[in-house]
Amino acid sequence: MTDTAADTAADTATDTAATDTAAGAESLTERLFDAVLATMDLHAVYLGDRLGYYRALAEGDALTPGELAERTGTAERYTREWCEQQAVTGILRADAEPAGPARRYTLPAEHRAALVEVLSLDHVVPLARFAMGCAKQSDLLAEAFRTGGGVSWAQHGADAREAQAAANRPLFLGPLGREYLPSVPDVHAALRAGARVADVGCGHGWSAIGIALAYPEVTVDGFDLDAPSVEAARCNAREAGVADRVRFHLADAGSVTAGTYDVVFAFECIHDLPDPVAVLRTMHRLGGTVIVMDERVAETFTAPGDEIERLMYGYSLLCCLADGLAHEHSVGTGTVMRPDTLRGYAREAGFAELEILGIEDDFFRFYRLVR
Repeated sequence: MTDTAADTAADTATDTAATDTAAGAESLTERLFDAVLATMDLHAVYLGDRLGYYRALAEGDALTPGELAERTGTAERYTREWCEQQAVTGILRADAEPAGPARRYTLPAEHRAALVEVLSLDHVVPLARFAMGCAKQSDLLAEAFRTGGGVSWAQHGADAREAQAAANRPLFLGPLGREYLPSVPDVHAALRAGARVADVGCGHGWSAIGIALAYPEVTVDGFDLDAPSVEAARCNAREAGVADRVRFHLADAGSVTAGTYDVVFAFECIHDLPDPVAVLRTMHRLGGTVIVMDERVAETFTAPGDEIERLMYGYSLLCCLADGLAHEHSVGTGTVMRPDTLRGYAREAGFAELEILGIEDDFFRFYRLVR
């Protein structure tokens, strides 16, 4: 190659690299700008849920901001700005006329599941509430990053706690008892026969309640360390009509000694625990079949990851890792607990093996811990 040809090739390569760099920078700028808009939408959705706007609009009437404000006990000027923002972002439908304060707004039927139907698998408002709840603790989280400390679920408060329970409620009251557990023959048979069940890390109790509703002969003991969650679980069981068969205990699951059980569950909690081995060892001691449900993360680290992997790392970064590290001697698992990590914990706890069950769910993976 001549010097001239070599210089031309080098210039071309430089121009290509510069073009790729500029395109990459523009792509990231666009992505982050879209994320800013999405964050603003989440905040507005959080306000709409918390203030009761969506529920009022779901009654079916087209409302002016003044009428909506009156129904929800809020200020008309703020309500009008919220309505306009929701229409501009495409969540509400706005009448063309009349303009200004007299304009009417409607919640489209196709948006009801996402916003107001709390038992729909498409209900995503709890995720918005969770994100906003975690954002409130950004100062505490930044300090934890500096010191190696943590931010507990108690510090995150009601938004995170209640949003987490609400996010899983449709699954626990729906597919869990209708599809997932019936697909595991021995577990299904035991539950139909009136099994004694332990639900470790029960939270607001929807998993225990869902099992009791699906299997009328079972009795369930739920265990959790969070007092507000246990109280909410007891209230939920009473309202669901299963309080005679479902009891909730304020207790450290790692120290439970309440006899033996036919089936022992842990739903989406093992990755949060500062000492997962101690809790798994307790589950081994309690007897029966042991089933763990946790996040369906990739089996190995891969970057870039898919949407589920991005979601789980977001949970871990904003909440779960910091909660785990809020406790002394924590192993600091975080949300992204891959199957091999759980397998290691299970073996250390005395289980011989871990079996991945053939239950298909976008967000969760089900494991049987084999003795």
